[in-house]
Amino acid sequence: MPARNILVINCGSSSIKFALVNEAHSQFTLSGLAERLGSQDAVLHWQRGGEQDSLMLPSGDHRAALAQLLPLVQGAAGGKLHGIGHRVVHGGEQFTAACRIDAQSLQAIRATAPLAPLHNPANLQGIEAALKLFPSLTQVAVFDTAFHQSLPEHAYRYAVPEPLYREHGVRRYGFHGTSHRYVSHRAAEMSGLASGDSSWLSAHLGNGCSTCAIVDGQSRDTSMGLTPLEGLVMGTRSGDVDPNLHGHLARTLGWSLERIDTLLNKESGLLGLSGLSNDMRSLEQARDQGHVGATLAIEVFCYRLAKSLAGMSCALPQLDGLIFTGGIGENSPLVRSKTVAHLKLLGLALDKEANARCIRGVAGSIHAHGHPRILVVPTNEERQIALDTLALLNA
Repeated sequence: MPARNILVINCGSSSIKFALVNEAHSQFTLSGLAERLGSQDAVLHWQRGGEQDSLMLPSGDHRAALAQLLPLVQGAAGGKLHGIGHRVVHGGEQFTAACRIDAQSLQAIRATAPLAPLHNPANLQGIEAALKLFPSLTQVAVFDTAFHQSLPEHAYRYAVPEPLYREHGVRRYGFHGTSHRYVSHRAAEMSGLASGDSSWLSAHLGNGCSTCAIVDGQSRDTSMGLTPLEGLVMGTRSGDVDPNLHGHLARTLGWSLERIDTLLNKESGLLGLSGLSNDMRSLEQARDQGHVGATLAIEVFCYRLAKSLAGMSCALPQLDGLIFTGGIGENSPLVRSKTVAHLKLLGLALDKEANARCIRGVAGSIHAHGHPRILVVPTNEERQIALDTLALLNA
């Protein structure tokens, strides 16, 4: 059977990230981004091989962008597109794995929207537009939360009254599951271990950040919770704060819930601490020039990351390795070094030269000889979504 082509779509509220994945090739046949959708500045960017191009889409919405994308995809796929995989952020408790998209699954995704009001409605826009444009193709939803449905109850329950969980779904769900699953499988392959018989700590570090404890290919704990705000310091998200901070700010400053929500999700994290930027690259440059806020932001980021990884180790029967992935995890020797320095009780130590070498897509082992395994593993969520789509096509 010839190698199959899967279009992977990741819709935001005003953007579509896409990739055409061929199961036989490691590089994407076509990839790109439609951004600022719904505005006069809407634009579609794409690259195929070494060539890049753009097309303005004034006032174009998700459907208009996908309609322009269709001939590009068909051309790059040689007219042979076999399925579409959609990233969906929140699957609640209904979805423990990827699923074919039909009327029933669409309704369940809509019902989960209150748990991810910024993400699921946008994901649905992309799905509905793609269904109209590609009505005969198998389309699959792959959920960020699905991988974490294997968490035991003592890891996912909050210590709040039972009705909040039973009637309103208030529990820890976790996110970045597609990435954590992909890199843990790759780490096992790189180490000559069986994914189903190994235990990993995984740190996905980008503008959004999370840690995960993975045992025998299953998530056993993770740092994000009901929403992606819980856990680590992130680009603009605060991560963990005193739960009564909302009450304190409302009482002392008269702030509304909306104002506090904006503060914690969009004005905090690396940006809030540094007063400068949410981009780790900019902060590292500023730190080298003596910027106090940038220096503090990096120190807090790494300490809180190490603290979370140490906590995740409670879920492991043994430690076969620590994985760094995501834009920061794959490209910041400084963050890896500072984080590992806080984890001496786990016996972790870095090889300085190997750590410096693993940037810009270079994968490999970076632990010092005689110490537990530490790996840099570039994530590839698009390929994992394509693999999940292919698995359902095979079924």
